[in-house]
Amino acid sequence: MFNQHGSQQVLNSPSNQASKPQRYLRLPDVESLTGLKKSSIYAGMNANPPTFPHCVRLTARAVAWRESDIAAWQAQREQAGAQ
Repeated sequence: MFNQHGSQQVLNSPSNQASKPQRYLRLPDVESLTGLKKSSIYAGMNANPPTFPHCVRLTARAVAWRESDIAAWQAQREQAGAQ
C-alpha cells in the first residue's frame, strides 16, 4: 500500500511488528564473524551442495549476506562440531 507521497507503507499487523528489518553484512564483517577468508567463503557458496550461504546482490558491484543466514550457518556448524 502506498501513502500520498508515493512511499510504501508497512501495514501494522502483528507479524510486521514482531519482525525486525533484515540486516545485511558486507564481506569484511562476514570474514570477521566466521573466521573465513574471501576465497573460502566463495568456495563454500560454489560447492555442490553449497556449504556456505549465498550472497545477495545489492548493486551491480556490491553484494552482502543476510545476518540471519550467517547466524543459521554458525548454529549448524556448532551442531556439527558437537557430534
